[in-house]
Amino acid sequence: MDQMKGYRIAAKYEKHKLLFAINCVAALSIFFFGYDQGMMGGVNNAKDYIDLMGFGYVNDAGDPVITNSLLQGGIVAVYYLGTLFGCLLGGWVGDKIGRVRTIALGAVWAILGASLQCSAQNHDWMICARAVNGIGTGILNAIVPVWATETAEHTSRGQFIAIEFTLNIFGVVVAYWLEFGLSYVDGGNSAIRWRFPIAFQIIPLLVLFAIVWVFPESPRWLAKVSRDEEARYILGRLRGEDAEGAAKADAEFHDIKNIVIHERKTASRNSYYSMLFGIGSGKLHTARRVQLVIWLQIMQEWIGIAGVTVYAPTIFRIAGFSGEKSQWISGLNNIFYMFSTLICVFTLDRIGRRYTLYWGSVGQGIAMFLAGGMSRLGINATTAGDTAAAGSYGIAAASFVYLFTFVFGATWLTVPWLYPAEIFPLEVRAKGNAWGVVGWSIGNGWLTLLCPVLFNAIGEKTLYIFGACNIITIPMVWALYPETNQRTLEEIDLLFASESPWVWAAERDFAKLKEENPDLVYAASRGNSVIDPEAGVKSLEAPESRTEVAKMEG
Repeated sequence: MDQMKGYRIAAKYEKHKLLFAINCVAALSIFFFGYDQGMMGGVNNAKDYIDLMGFGYVNDAGDPVITNSLLQGGIVAVYYLGTLFGCLLGGWVGDKIGRVRTIALGAVWAILGASLQCSAQNHDWMICARAVNGIGTGILNAIVPVWATETAEHTSRGQFIAIEFTLNIFGVVVAYWLEFGLSYVDGGNSAIRWRFPIAFQIIPLLVLFAIVWVFPESPRWLAKVSRDEEARYILGRLRGEDAEGAAKADAEFHDIKNIVIHERKTASRNSYYSMLFGIGSGKLHTARRVQLVIWLQIMQEWIGIAGVTVYAPTIFRIAGFSGEKSQWISGLNNIFYMFSTLICVFTLDRIGRRYTLYWGSVGQGIAMFLAGGMSRLGINATTAGDTAAAGSYGIAAASFVYLFTFVFGATWLTVPWLYPAEIFPLEVRAKGNAWGVVGWSIGNGWLTLLCPVLFNAIGEKTLYIFGACNIITIPMVWALYPETNQRTLEEIDLLFASESPWVWAAERDFAKLKEENPDLVYAASRGNSVIDPEAGVKSLEAPESRTEVAKMEG
């Protein structure tokens, strides 16, 4: 697709308006992602679905009784097996045919999966359909954050992604309340209660597929495939065509071309296998980065959000609320969750990634431990016949679940999705982000498979496990995850040049490089490649002034 011919959004808008339009399309994909995640919570409570899948029944009080929790969890979890394969496919295809075409491919694949799901006639059919849908979601999750970050400026990456994730949780809210309303159709016994919500996700996917073709391709990918004129044109529209914008676009295009040349020299070591084991990466330490993003995404799920999102009504029932009241409380919790994501929009680029994760882990850990404790006290009071005390403890438990999701939305929701798109070099960025989605798929699939088993076996004590995982993440982030806020791609390469995996060593070595050769770090701040995989840090002849550096690069 020629980016300079036909109807193009980039021809109509530039700078902030164009970036806003790109953000809206990315947010539409993220909305689908959130809707798809939140949808299964209500589907799992539909009588017709439970009967058809054969993993339980609904009692006279209208509450689901699960007799085969492994089957229930397996139907949910197989989706994440699909996303695992889909993200690897998306990362590979995205480097081959471009970001925009890969987004269209993911939308079509997800439409097929949604169609198969809403027409399922038994659990075998549903399991296969969930896997197909997961592949489509994995493709989109692997490529959309890359497309968004490759068009944004590095000073506002965090805010850009945080805004999108507000739409992600809006998708969860829409899914929840749609299913809540449908629970009153035919007393909640109709098949429409679960088939319509699954089919509804096709609407944003069709819109995404229809409009993405007129949006600009990533200028970095265009440069990579030697479509230089189009790449420079898109950069000019993104940064502006006034004198200041043109100078910025020229410098950025020059830097991208340098990185593309370097990429072609190292293409043989950019496979998924080479990245995972660090084959030929040398001072780039790609394997270390892969492990960091995988485990950050796994821990994002194990701090409790996967369980709270899908099984919130179960948690509230454990706390002593009736089935209908549990549904109301859970729905309101999702609304608070959505608004909490706006906090991250204003704080993420100010306090940084590490401090965002720190205060999130502390708040979430406290909330999970107290929610579990209050749930136990509520259960004991109910057993003793003290309904007044049971109600008080139930409200307290619900409040702490609210607190957990509010803090999560303001902290841990966004950073694990932003970090993979930041720490990998251009040459492997799509594949690097795919490794992050692999971690998310493993964490989510593992947890959603175990959640029904855990809640059935140990009840509210499951929340203590989530609380403990939050505590574990504090030393993990402190020791292993360097700060990326306000640092360019090449400065992040310098951070990972250290032979040690520890943050303090990485920061010490980075500071040493700055002190020994300030022009090296200045070159990095301009976007020039300063790390050679084999030789390590490149030696630059220091010009007399930074003005000369600018002249050399201009």
